[in-house]
Amino acid sequence: MNNQLHQKLWLIFAQTVTVCLALVFVLRLFFPSLLENMLTKSSKPVLVKQVSPNASVIPIGSYNLAVKKAMPSVVNIFTSKKAPDNPHQKYLDDPAFRQFFGDQFDDPDTQAQPETSLGSGVIVSEQGLILTNNHVVASADEIEIALADGRKMSAKVVGTDPETDLALIKIEADNLPAITFASSDTLAVGDVVLAIGNPFGVGQTVTQGIISALGRNHLGINTFENFIQTDASINPGNSGGALINTDGNLVGINSAIYSRSGGSMGIGFAIPATLARQVMDQIVSQGNVTRGWIGIEAQDITPELAESFKLPAAEGALIAGVLKNSPAEKAGLHAGDVLLTIDNKPIADTSTMLTLIAALTPNKKVTFKIARAEERLNIAVMIGKRPKPIIEKD
Repeated sequence: MNNQLHQKLWLIFAQTVTVCLALVFVLRLFFPSLLENMLTKSSKPVLVKQVSPNASVIPIGSYNLAVKKAMPSVVNIFTSKKAPDNPHQKYLDDPAFRQFFGDQFDDPDTQAQPETSLGSGVIVSEQGLILTNNHVVASADEIEIALADGRKMSAKVVGTDPETDLALIKIEADNLPAITFASSDTLAVGDVVLAIGNPFGVGQTVTQGIISALGRNHLGINTFENFIQTDASINPGNSGGALINTDGNLVGINSAIYSRSGGSMGIGFAIPATLARQVMDQIVSQGNVTRGWIGIEAQDITPELAESFKLPAAEGALIAGVLKNSPAEKAGLHAGDVLLTIDNKPIADTSTMLTLIAALTPNKKVTFKIARAEERLNIAVMIGKRPKPIIEKD
């Protein structure tokens, strides 16, 4: 009885499987799409929300627009300097000398190779004027510019100002993307800035940071110092590049870094755009930069000197020496005088004094207020023209 029941159940199972397979075969043969829908209906697709390709959404906190605006104005600068002539070249050209030593001096590895360096620059006019650091191009025999669009062309120096480490060079091109200047006088500590340049020759790069300090001087970098300090990474090759604000406008020219290793340590310095504009305008109009000069040597007032001269604070500049036949000597200034104000502008230290005098117009009389033997005197000085700095040749 049990065997008959088992056989009957097995027969039913076999018939059912046969019918199902036949049904699947028929559906597969005549209705393939219906069968696929039935098989895939149980697996629901994962719905993923994605931004439309046409949507122009700028993430909050992104500086993309500022970078897009300024980046085409920043160029890479490649300079080369010819190898110095060999003082023994006449001996190397002597046939007897070459017969003894052979052709070993013709090996390129034994010959002096030209020196190369790199930096950055900022296009300041559509007609091809580029602002950069003087130390980038100072000793170059050849200068090549690489534009952001990939073009390369040679450049020539229009004028330099070693005392602020600025230089103006030019390429023969028109309709270039000139940068927009912003007033660096409106900057404040904590403002976000972006540095654009070509660090280590890897290609155009953008770094971001804030303004750490303003009016930095006494650094021993330039004669006239009024640096913007920033923690935006400035590395070798960034010199001469742009420091921009979040609107993409120029606020400074990247110039130097404080580093013990050669790389960025979070302390970089930029020349304010306002100062760079003044230097650039003078180079364009007259080929050089003219500054005021009176011919004195000065030193800062220490608390001890302030007490000795009975000054209310350690401010001003002590005249340590007066050059012969200089405007200062002709006006009656003496060693030991303390300069307090220039044209009613207070003097905090020698750096302030130097900057104030440099900004004066030559051949114009200006009133200097001094302290002399516990007296306060006003002395009119005819401002002279600052001599050009002596550049040491390599």
